[in-house]
Amino acid sequence: MSKTITRHPDDATLISFAAGALSEPLAAAVSAHVSMCAECRDEVRDMALIGSSLLETAPAPGGRVAVPARPEDSIWSEPASSPRRERAGELPSPIARKYGLSLEDIEWKRLGPGLWQHRLPLSPGAKGDLYLLKLTPGCKLPVHGHAGAELTLVLTGAFSDATGEYRRGDVQEVDAGRLVVRR
Repeated sequence: MSKTITRHPDDATLISFAAGALSEPLAAAVSAHVSMCAECRDEVRDMALIGSSLLETAPAPGGRVAVPARPEDSIWSEPASSPRRERAGELPSPIARKYGLSLEDIEWKRLGPGLWQHRLPLSPGAKGDLYLLKLTPGCKLPVHGHAGAELTLVLTGAFSDATGEYRRGDVQEVDAGRLVVRR
């Protein structure tokens, strides 16, 4: 029996994702989570519909009707067909599709005992970093700071820290060193 996803991105993060306003690395993490989480997938769909409806009725500068960007046009959106259920042991479909990777294909760079990293390239001009991390059981991440927003999505296994336990599909969201908790 698998546990359900219990830790999700903050509502403000989901709204920004639905509006296409997240940086590419954060959008990638949220997209991967949304592909794994039916609850957030439904929320993002509803948020995008509400935003689109509001924008369609708002006049643009010069009196023109604003045409909203469609979330489905994002490189991180699911294809038009209904999203498939993500299975344990595989990369979420938005990451696998964009990078043409499976977990078995990744070339890991060893950072230290029990810790590996794989950097995923971003689009030209995109800001931030997007990494996959792999830790052996019992390995601890080195102490590090958070100058901006950071999303950690568990793809396989689990981790725990002072804030609790995170399992497959769970998200830990930190903004400038402060844990963001979904309300």
